[in-house]
Amino acid sequence: MPAKASRAAFGEALIELGARDERVVTLDADLSKSTMTMNFAKKYPGRAFNLGIAESHMIGVGAGLALTGRIPFVCSFACFVVGRFETIRISVAYTNANVKIVGTHSGIAIGEDGYSQMGLEDIACLRALPNVTIVQPADEMETKQVIAWAVEHPGPVYLRLTRQNLEEVSPDGYRFQLGRWVTLRPGTDVTVIASGGTVFNALEAAKRLQTEGVSAEVINAASIKPLDEEMLVRSATRTRHVVTVEDHSIAGGLGGAVAEALGEMLPTPVKRLGVIGFGESGDPKGLYAKHGLDVEGIARSIKKFLNR
Repeated sequence: MPAKASRAAFGEALIELGARDERVVTLDADLSKSTMTMNFAKKYPGRAFNLGIAESHMIGVGAGLALTGRIPFVCSFACFVVGRFETIRISVAYTNANVKIVGTHSGIAIGEDGYSQMGLEDIACLRALPNVTIVQPADEMETKQVIAWAVEHPGPVYLRLTRQNLEEVSPDGYRFQLGRWVTLRPGTDVTVIASGGTVFNALEAAKRLQTEGVSAEVINAASIKPLDEEMLVRSATRTRHVVTVEDHSIAGGLGGAVAEALGEMLPTPVKRLGVIGFGESGDPKGLYAKHGLDVEGIARSIKKFLNR
């Protein structure tokens, strides 16, 4: 399949699922063209609600709809929707409302729009809340499976989606399961755990490292909360070195979650690759290179970590 943004795959999946389940509704804060719910709204106008630029209100309405039996997908840029943390905390997490929060335009790879539009601290915020599950798919196939799963999952879910197109990485026959990761490439020297927009680059970096005598195991960690602790410990026991790669702040994201888990279960050297400081406006590929999230940067960091 050609590369496709996970937000685009989300929009397509929503229309198909909406045809099968009338409980599915969408809420937007004046960004339906960007969150890709516009076509759902055209097909099901009575089940799509534009709340204007009022994200807190949108989340509150979504919680109310959930508590009366609907399955609301509450959508905006990751930075805007998670920026209403206090409303998510009380109206969604505390009530355990069946709200699906969709944060698109995550990470520095949104590019020229700059830091004000980038969701870089969203995982860190929502990891702190009880009841909220966090999932970040890595390609079109996984995204569509995740959306179908989210409709059936009882309880709050945060879905972290991309603006940029994602190359296909999921193996044939792959099926998403909450709390279960998938090994995309076996290895013996280092475990590389990536999520979302960085998975493809991690795979390419592993291929490059192989030519230099480094065997890197690459894992797609779509399920960020909960982690797949069983696979994490099994892989870390074998390689004894773990590197995490994510388009998110270096603090509190996938890398933080992995380091916390290993610190309790299997103390292991961990190198976290992510965004240090603030994002900025620029070409997405250039920003990935600057922050060491491109193929060369990931490979270079892994070699340095292993003292190779």
